[in-house]
Amino acid sequence: MLTTDATAWDDWRWQLANSATTLEALKDQLSITPDEEEAFHKVGERYSFRATPYYLSLIEKDNPNDPIRLQAIPSIKELDDIFHIDQLSSFHKSGVDSENPLWKEGKTDVPCIVHRYPDRVLFYLTNLCPTFCRHCSRKIRAGRESMVSDQALIDRGIAYIAERPEIRDVLLSGGDPLTVSDSKLEYVLSRLRQIPHVQIIRIGTRIPVTMPQRITPEFCQMIKKYHPIWINTHFNHPNEITSEAKLAIERLLEAGVPVGNQSVLLKGINDSVEVMKELVHKLLIARVRPYYLYHADLVRGAEHFRTSINVGMHIIESLRGHTTGFAVPQYVICTPLGKTPLNPNYVIGTGPGYIVLRNYEWRIWKDPDRHETT
Repeated sequence: MLTTDATAWDDWRWQLANSATTLEALKDQLSITPDEEEAFHKVGERYSFRATPYYLSLIEKDNPNDPIRLQAIPSIKELDDIFHIDQLSSFHKSGVDSENPLWKEGKTDVPCIVHRYPDRVLFYLTNLCPTFCRHCSRKIRAGRESMVSDQALIDRGIAYIAERPEIRDVLLSGGDPLTVSDSKLEYVLSRLRQIPHVQIIRIGTRIPVTMPQRITPEFCQMIKKYHPIWINTHFNHPNEITSEAKLAIERLLEAGVPVGNQSVLLKGINDSVEVMKELVHKLLIARVRPYYLYHADLVRGAEHFRTSINVGMHIIESLRGHTTGFAVPQYVICTPLGKTPLNPNYVIGTGPGYIVLRNYEWRIWKDPDRHETT
C-alpha cells in the first residue's frame, strides 16, 4: 500500500507524482474487483486513467456504487454505444467528431484557443489533470497529446487575444490549468493583464476537488496580483466537500477570488433531488456559489452517465422555492452550437394585457402586462 507522512501528503507535487496511472499503482491504493480489473484493461486501450492518492482516499472501499469511485475508476460501460452518436444525422451532417463533439465550433488557427462567442475565448494551458474524470467530455485528449502547451504556443494564444479588441473575457482551461507551475501560470496572467481590453480572467479547475493541496499560500499571494480573477470549480457530490477542499476554497476567498461551482448531472451519482440539495447546501456553507448544472455531454465514452433531461428539470423544479434562491444552479445543455438553458416553464399563458404565471407549488396568478414589442 502507498504510505507517506503528512508533510508529503500535503504537498501537491507529491500528489501529482504519486497519482495512479497503471493498474498496479491503483491496486496499491484501492481494492479492485475482477470486473474493474477487466474494464481497466479494455477501456485503457481507448481512454487513459489517472487519479491522485487524495481523491482515491475519499472512496468508500466496500461500496461498488460509491460516487467518487464511479467518477474515477474505469467502467466497461465506457465502451457502450448507447446513443449511436455516429448515426445521429445532426452530428453527421455537421461533421462533428463523436469522440469530442463539442469542439468543432469556435476552433481557430491557434490550437490552444477556442473562440466560440464574440467577446470571450477559451485558452488551453495543458491537457494534464490530476485525475482523469470518467465523465469528461475531453477524455479522448487526456493523456494522449502533449501534456503542456509549449511556450511558443502560449505566446501565440496571447497574441491572438491581444490582436482582437472584442475579447474582454479569457477562460483558462485544460486539462486543468492549475497543474502548471506558479511561475508559468504567472507568466500567462501577467501577459494577459498587459492587454487593455481583457477585463476578466477566469480559471476552470477541478483542483479543489481532486488535489486541494495545490492551493498553497504562495499560489494565492501570486494570483491576487492579477485581479479580477474568478474561479469555477467542479464539485459533483457532497462527499467531495472535505476539510481539505474547504481549506483550499477558504484560501482562494481570502485572496479575493470568487469561487463558483459547475456540476455535471451524472446518472447514479447525483441525479436525485436529495443529493443535489445536500450538495448545493454544502457549497453555500463553504461560500461557493452553485453556478451551472450541466446536462452530461453527448460524448463517446461517457454516454452511460447521461440522464433524461426530465430528471434535471425535476431537480431544478424541486430546488426552486424549496431552498435559497442562489442555491439553485442554472441547468444547461451544451451542443456544438453552444450552451442552451433548460428551465422549467413558469409562464403558462399570455393574453391582451396580462400574463398567467405559476409558482413552485403550482398556484396560478394572473398579472397585468403592458403590451410592447421588442
